[in-house]
Amino acid sequence: MNASVAIQVLPKVDSDDEVIRIVDAVIDYIKSTGLSYFVGPCETSIEGEYDELMDVIKECQKVAVRAGAKSVSSYVKINYRPEGEVLTIERKVTKHHE
Repeated sequence: MNASVAIQVLPKVDSDDEVIRIVDAVIDYIKSTGLSYFVGPCETSIEGEYDELMDVIKECQKVAVRAGAKSVSSYVKINYRPEGEVLTIERKVTKHHE
């Protein structure tokens, strides 16, 4: 696993309920990838190989639009280590959720 990303998807819609519904659709897609992920209140972190994660980020935008967003903005953080392993989600946050 040479990369991790954090993505915040912000669909342009008319209500908070619609934001939640569309973001839930994006999270369902992320779950379906089989990658390790962690859902937080403002973003979702995902671990995997760099190229695979870039495809997931791209698809998150499309999922939001298919779910009804007129447009979507996303904030993405990328940690990429081409010659090694990145710190895992588990190692970063488990101690804070015990």
